[in-house]
Amino acid sequence: MPRVNRTIVLSLLVISSSVFLLFQLYYYRKYVGKAGPHILSRTGHLTSSDVQWQTVKKFLALAQRFRLPMFLADTAALGLLSQDALRQRDRQVREPHCSFLCTDRPITSFAVYANLWKYDPGFLLAAEQKGFELLQLRGEDPRLASLDTLSGEEIPLHFLLRLNGHVIQVVFLYERSGNYLWHGALRLRAHADRSFAPFKMLDYGRHAGVYDRPQLVLTVLDGLDVQVPHNISRFLSEQRHARFLECRYRDAHNFLQQLFPDDSSAAAVDFRRKAKSLLHVAARTLALLDIPFWLSSGTCLGWFRQCGIISYSRDVDVGIFIRDFRWDIVAAFRNAGLSLKHKFGKVEDSLELSFVSDDVKLDIFFFYEDGDIVWNGGTQAKSGKKFKYVFPRFSLCWAELLELKVRVPCETLDYVTANYGASWSVPVKSWDWKSSPSNVQENGAWPPAEWAGLIQVY
Repeated sequence: MPRVNRTIVLSLLVISSSVFLLFQLYYYRKYVGKAGPHILSRTGHLTSSDVQWQTVKKFLALAQRFRLPMFLADTAALGLLSQDALRQRDRQVREPHCSFLCTDRPITSFAVYANLWKYDPGFLLAAEQKGFELLQLRGEDPRLASLDTLSGEEIPLHFLLRLNGHVIQVVFLYERSGNYLWHGALRLRAHADRSFAPFKMLDYGRHAGVYDRPQLVLTVLDGLDVQVPHNISRFLSEQRHARFLECRYRDAHNFLQQLFPDDSSAAAVDFRRKAKSLLHVAARTLALLDIPFWLSSGTCLGWFRQCGIISYSRDVDVGIFIRDFRWDIVAAFRNAGLSLKHKFGKVEDSLELSFVSDDVKLDIFFFYEDGDIVWNGGTQAKSGKKFKYVFPRFSLCWAELLELKVRVPCETLDYVTANYGASWSVPVKSWDWKSSPSNVQENGAWPPAEWAGLIQVY
């Protein structure tokens, strides 16, 4: 072989070897030489877990650079965590790994307190430079809505950042007047790219949700500094039951401004003030007992129809499932300053409690589950007659009334219609609890020999 050919071949070998060496150094520095799990699988190709870890790593680096205090809200990742797991990770795991953040889901969810988000185009520009594609979801600010102002300015609700097919969801949490955190529903507009993310798999956004403010702790997960809720199990429980229903301000405005103006007399204003105070006391007392309740009867109707208290109702009504009854409930309300007005029925049948504070009555109706219906009972003290109020089964959602986070039946229209009929939107000031409700049924009578224990009036 001529000498010149051997020289050319040797040069080509040297060049190719150098290129391959540089390629190896690049991959070592980018993927293997840094803290965290090994990024190349045994096959030499990026796996979904590799992509997920890298995407989360880049996102957290951006958040730290722009001082955005994100915390991990991903249900799959948090479900892998416990306080024991966090402690054991540092003791037992000695090699790069991805145990918590690599969930094999195409989405990782984070949350941020919206009051700490200062719109900075630099963050979005930096994300774009890192290769992220961005989809912003915005909506009206419900905190600015009222009976007088029916809409507010738009605010960011969700950011979706996509890199190499993996999506980071950022949920914005806003402080509401009832001292809780709220996030909005994720609604795509007509021009939005519906293939941007697997929207049905998102942890957040199918509906609005509310949470108590979680205490956060900083830990190290899979080699990355991450904030997580201190009480993970509680946060996950809240997430499963977080659905929130906004007050129907537009319908309430039409009802009060155009059809049935609310009573503005001194007596009506005074009652609404007392009712608000009583509802807050009831909520605090039942929270201490860990007893969930919801707005029932006229109080539920007031929230649904007019975003407030019905001034001529003269009482506050709440519902509790009988399975949540506790024997110390009477003592707890007495300790809160309420007096027991009456106790009807028994735990097994038609239990009803009524308390009074500042001349306003709090009625607690206990609900019994029976197949595809639920019902609560009523008792006429002078005759011993029993009554039964039947409702279709319902689930519970959060809502806000009088600057208080409360529960209401998610199927509110069905609930209200069952109780008040199809004409629920028309006020009825003459109301007979024994005959006026659409769902009332006679249910026999208590034996006279048992009245002393089952019909107690104070």
